[in-house]
Amino acid sequence: MNNLCADKNRRVLVIDDNQSIHDDFRKILSPRTATSSTLAASETAIFGSSAEMAQQIRFEMDSAFQGPEGLRMVQKNLELKTPYAMAFVDVRMPPGWDGIETSSRMWQLDPDLQIVICTAYMDYSWEEMVRKLGYTDRLVIVKKPFEAVEILQLASALTEKWRLHQETTRHLEHLEGLVRERTKVLEETNARLTKAMAEVQTLGGLIPICASCKQIRDDRGFWSQVETYVAKHSEAEFTHSICPDCAHKLYPELYSPEEPSS
Repeated sequence: MNNLCADKNRRVLVIDDNQSIHDDFRKILSPRTATSSTLAASETAIFGSSAEMAQQIRFEMDSAFQGPEGLRMVQKNLELKTPYAMAFVDVRMPPGWDGIETSSRMWQLDPDLQIVICTAYMDYSWEEMVRKLGYTDRLVIVKKPFEAVEILQLASALTEKWRLHQETTRHLEHLEGLVRERTKVLEETNARLTKAMAEVQTLGGLIPICASCKQIRDDRGFWSQVETYVAKHSEAEFTHSICPDCAHKLYPELYSPEEPSS
């Protein structure tokens, strides 16, 4: 016996102007629990083995009787973050929108919705449907009257297709996020390298320095100490000390001349 995973979306919307059609779909997709062996046997006799399968795989089915009502339900569930995975839509639903118009409007709200068009008459040719809806792998057409097992298999396959599409989309978004993050790091690193190279090139050119006081003139004509200029144009830092020659010159009383070696 196959148990459903908790994260699978089994929400199905049926849009049809005929109450008996909704009753048929509910018996197939969301059957009530049998209260007696006689009832269970009756369902199996009517729907065949699919009735037993339906007891294992239950779908959350909602009903709408006109296109605008179905569209409002799609929008509401999107706002609640509980979107439908698929919808069964009748073609003829007078006096309002037909199934093609309804499907087109639902896809404007939810492009991921899987749709099965149910029709007893070919009101539209395939070419006309393509002109109105475009080429898409989210559309399946089923002729009335349909078999229970046919509806059950479509519901199982298309809700699983919806789940796999969402999983793939999330994975691609994650990968794109990683690419954006690493691209940003590379751009920042490149900017730092470019700045460092510019600073190195500045210090590597001709630097005007005073022959007497050793101050350096910058591009704006201002003179500054060597350490100030270098610190501004590089990441170098200075520490100060006194070389031996200056130490002997400035503090002769502290430093005696070195005796020549014998």
